[in-house]
Amino acid sequence: MKPRIWAILLAFFVLAGACLAKQAPITDDSLYNQVKIKLAGDQVVKGGGLDVDVKDGVVTLGGSVENPQQKERAEKLVKKMKGVKQVVNKITLRK
Repeated sequence: MKPRIWAILLAFFVLAGACLAKQAPITDDSLYNQVKIKLAGDQVVKGGGLDVDVKDGVVTLGGSVENPQQKERAEKLVKKMKGVKQVVNKITLRK
């Protein structure tokens, strides 16, 4: 009886692992939304007004910020996000 239970448990974990490992790719639309939310919610960037464009996982950031730290932080935050292949930072500094 015990070997049968172990076999069933093993089969369950193998199937569960296979299901969890198979994840759908992140779409550009989904990535766009995630980036906008991440930037808008950051206390340093305060990036609700920044422009975001996503094409094939490449995120282009635009708009303007008050200081260089905000520009650098925005790029760093986006680079760490799952699904981002590259970041093009076109953010400018306000004068």
